[in-house]
Parts: sequence; structure tokens; C-alpha cells
Amino acid sequence: MSGSRAEAEQKGGSRERLQVNEYKENQNIADVSLRPVQTTVLGKTAKVYLVPFSLSNYKAGQLKRPKSLLDKNSNNEVTCKKSKKAEITKSCRRILTPKMEATSSKEESTLQKSSLDVHAESNKWQSKSPSDRVVLSADTESSQEGDSDEDTTPGLDDFSELSPYERKRLKNISENANFFASLQLSEYFYMYYVLCILQSAARLREMIKKRQPPESKRKKPKKKENGTGCRRSMRLLKVDPSGVSLPAAPTQTVLEVDENPLIPPGPLEMTPENRDDDDELLKGFLQTWAELSKTRSKNTEKELSSIKSYKVKLNGMVISEDTVCKVTRGSVTSMAIHPSEMRTLVAAGAKYGQVGLWDLTHQPKEDGVYLFQPHSQPVSCLYFSPANPAHLLSLSYDGTLRCGDFSRAVFEEVYRDERSSFSSFDFLTEDASTLIVGHWDGSMSLVDRRTPGTSCEKLIRSSLSKIRTVHVHPVHRQYFITAGLRDIHIYDARCLNRSRNQPLISLTEHTKSIASAYFSPLTGNRVVTTCADCKLRIFDSSCISSKIPLITTIRHNTITGRWLTRFQAVWDPKQEDCVIVGSMAHPRRVEIFHETGKWVHSFLGGECLASVCSINAMHPTRYILAGGNSSGRVHVFMN
Repeated sequence: MSGSRAEAEQKGGSRERLQVNEYKENQNIADVSLRPVQTTVLGKTAKVYLVPFSLSNYKAGQLKRPKSLLDKNSNNEVTCKKSKKAEITKSCRRILTPKMEATSSKEESTLQKSSLDVHAESNKWQSKSPSDRVVLSADTESSQEGDSDEDTTPGLDDFSELSPYERKRLKNISENANFFASLQLSEYFYMYYVLCILQSAARLREMIKKRQPPESKRKKPKKKENGTGCRRSMRLLKVDPSGVSLPAAPTQTVLEVDENPLIPPGPLEMTPENRDDDDELLKGFLQTWAELSKTRSKNTEKELSSIKSYKVKLNGMVISEDTVCKVTRGSVTSMAIHPSEMRTLVAAGAKYGQVGLWDLTHQPKEDGVYLFQPHSQPVSCLYFSPANPAHLLSLSYDGTLRCGDFSRAVFEEVYRDERSSFSSFDFLTEDASTLIVGHWDGSMSLVDRRTPGTSCEKLIRSSLSKIRTVHVHPVHRQYFITAGLRDIHIYDARCLNRSRNQPLISLTEHTKSIASAYFSPLTGNRVVTTCADCKLRIFDSSCISSKIPLITTIRHNTITGRWLTRFQAVWDPKQEDCVIVGSMAHPRRVEIFHETGKWVHSFLGGECLASVCSINAMHPTRYILAGGNSSGRVHVFMN
């Protein structure tokens, strides 16, 4: 019973030992992995005392086995071992290259020497008694647990000339040999293991060699001392055919021509650009304007008509070929209608600084058009003076504000600042003697026309980065409204100073760029704004306090694009609760909305109105509407 139990313990111990130190093998040698697979076996472990032996002096009868194992299938095992050993030996010879054979012979000699030492120690161990073996095995196990990484393997003293890496490698090989010997396996398993190591080492060397490409130095081409160079043009070398260098050409100064040259300061004569001769016609035209300006409108009625009667009168306004004419060369950027009730006179400011005047009573219609050049850049604002309609004030981006006097046939310079660019202006007083001018850089100027010279009385810095439009309250003229990029501010002219001014009221409901903001013309109780978010907003300004409420939002397409002038919604001076604005809808039209947001009327012209009228103006007392497009053409709707 004790013998069989010992045999069982030996089998169990050997199996567990195999599981702990198992090496993963593959028949494909190119992919052999030498990393041990660490597995853990739970349960009891039995101590097994194994006798090491040498592979070099191995003999078939030297290894002692229990009789029970020798009796079972001894003949079959011997036959299998011989056949497998022969097959592995043949395969190893095929695999080994000449370099590997030399390496393997060196490794075998080292292994034989180390195995001799192990065999000698094993004979001494066998001669001891069983009790001594137990003590020795315990000491051996404790010493193995306390081993360090230093090379203490016996038999390596003769290889002191080797590097530490080679000594470590031989130590690992000898330890693996002892381990396989303790497992009592056949010799061909160990041979296979050694071949795998040699094969992986050879493959590693080849990979290292491939990773280090040979240094290739590019050979520089030799310069030909007597070689002929590239042929070059003698003209580019500035050499004549005889080889003499040509004289240097005189440098010509190129004058840069400004696309928009500034008009010289001072008054300008009214000389039409579209007419070269016939001064008598020009004098008669200017005299007509001057006489019309003396007869002012006596209609002081400010009561609003009902929407019903207003619609009836709008329906009577029509357009024809005689009321459509090209007045300016560029796109129309501003518009004004003379307040006369006897004649229909329209003024239009253009993109390139022209101011066109058109008398619709002349036939043919081209004879009633006169074009002047008082500015060099777009004319953004035009107003007839409320005190003297014979004066037409024009403001331009070029930093000039001029007054066209038809009685004297001259454009006088009211205000000039070449360092700045003007955007809009309005009259602070009813006699038109004081003006408020808005700049594109966000500043404002107070201008008094009674003061000699062309400078401003006060330059004011606002809280806006840009100012597009400026409009004065029609009743309380100390208040004026400015439209910036995203905000609208209302200021008090009595509280302005030269430093940064804070507005009385700020409207921040707009989400995109603002085009304009205007008070209603009669009472100033409403403010209409035009924004790029496709909305017209109407605010209640009847009580100018800290906040002005929004009462109406009208959806309207205001996206005109790059080549069209932006829309600016303006009030009808006769009906201050109605707003006039251009439209992008088809067919082309000009629309009127009520302050409640309801649509009132659309001016359709058929073939006579085939373009977008961005800028529109209404006669202050008569039912006449003038609209200008981006080609300089003016369309007039009238009874």
C-alpha cells in the first residue's frame, strides 16, 4: 500500500509540476513562443524527489522506473520512442542551416559539460540515505527560493571571458536542461526545445540585420570644368550682340490713379455731366426749381385719413413708360422728392457720387434729367431743406456734406472731414441751421451752418461702433435716434459731450445687422427699424422713458444680396401709421404695411417695374411714390 501510494504521489506531483511550468509549443517553428504560461492549480500539492541525470551520458537502462510502470506496455513504448526519435532527428537536420549547426554544436558542448556536473552531484545524492535525501531536498528547495539573479550555476567558471548576457543565457539553458531531466522525459523532447531556441535566435539576428539598412551616400555629380553652360537670352542679360552691356533704361515713375479721387474743397459749379452745351436749358431748369421753392405748401393738415380712403387713393397710383427713366449711372443709394405741388421733381443720389435731378414734366423725359458730380463716393443721404426747398443737401462716404443752391447754381461745402466717412445726417432745428452728422466709425458731429468754415462745432463719441442712420424726433427735436450694427440708441442732444456718451434708451431686440431706424414723421410716436433677420419692427415711442416697448413685428424678406442696395423701411409723411418698403417678391413690387402688421397695398408695375426698388420716397403732400433700383433707374407711381 505504501509503495502504490508513493507511486501515486509521484504521478500527481509530476503532473502538477508540468502544469505550473508548462511551455507552449507549436509545430510551426517560425511562430514558437518561449514565454512560459503561468497557470495556477488549486488543491493539495505533493512533494516529489526527482533525481537529475545527464543527457550526454544517457543510457536506456540507466533510468530506473517502478516495476509497475516497466511492466505495462514496455514493448510499445520502446518502439514509439525509436520511431519518434528518428523522425525528429530527420526534421531537425532539414531545419538547421549551416550557421545554426555551428551554433548548436557549441551549445551542445556547453550542455554536456554542465550535465556532467549535474550527473556527478546526482550520484552523490543517490549514495546518501533516505533521511539525508529528505534533508538535502529541503535545503535545495530553500536555496532555490532565495536565489538571486546572479550567475551561480556550476560549470560556468571556465567561461569567464563571456559577457554577462551569454553567461545568463547558458545558465537558463542549463536550468531548463535540469528541469526537463527531472521530468523523466525522452531525449528528443529536449532536442526539439533546443532547436526552437536556436531557430528563434537566428530569426532574431536576421531581423536585426534587416532593420539596419546599409548607409548609402549619394554621389555628387562632378562639375565639368570645360562644360558649356545653359544658353541665356542676351536681351535679358542686357547685352547687345557684340557683347557690350547696354545702358540702363531710365526708370519711369508710375502714378497710381485713385478710382475715387476726392473732389477739391470749396464750392462747385452746377455743371451737368450728361450735357455739354445748351446752357440756356440748364439756366431755365435751375430757374424753374428756384421759383418752385418760393411757393411753399400751405397744407398744414396733420390729421390722418382712414385706412379705407387711403387704400382708395393708393389704388389710383399707376406707373407708365413715361414715368420710368435712368437718372444716375450707378445704383441709387438715396432718394428725395421736392415738396412742390405744381411740378414733380425727383432727386437721386448714386453709388459713384453723382446727384441726378429729374423733372417729370419735360417731354421727352430724357430732356428733364440733369446729372451732377458733387462727391466722389456713394451719396447715402439726401434732403431738401425744410426752410428753403431750393437747397438740396447731400452727404457722402467721402467725408463731405454739400448744399446744392439752385438759385446760384453752385454746390457749397457745409462740412468736410477727409479723415472720416459720413453715413447719415438730419436737421436738429426747423430752420435747418444745425445738423447732426453720423460717422461710420461710431462718432457724431454737431454742425452749425451759420458758422463760417467747413468744420464741426463738436465731435462726439457715441457708444456704438458704427452708425448707419441718424433721425431727429419731429416734435421734440432734442432727441435723435441712431441705428448701429445690432443696437439702436436714442440720445439727448442737450447732454452730449466729447467723451463716450451713454444713450437714454437702447433697443436690443435685433439679432442681426440693422439697416435703418426712423421716427414717425408727424408725431414721432412710433419707430420703425429694418433688420437683416427679415423682420420690420415697430416700437411705441410716445413716451421716451427708460424703455420703449415693441408693439409689432412684420415678417418681410430683407436679404437683398451683394449687388442690391439694402432695404430701408420709411414712413409715409401723409399717413404716419403706414410704412413703405421694397420687396424681393415676384412680380416686382413696392409694399405698404400698417403699424399693426397688416398688409395695406402693393405697387405692381408689370413690364414697367421689372427690378427691385430698394430705396423709396413719398411726396409729403401728394400721392407720388418714387423708387430707385441698383442700375440708376427711377420708377415713379402717381395719380
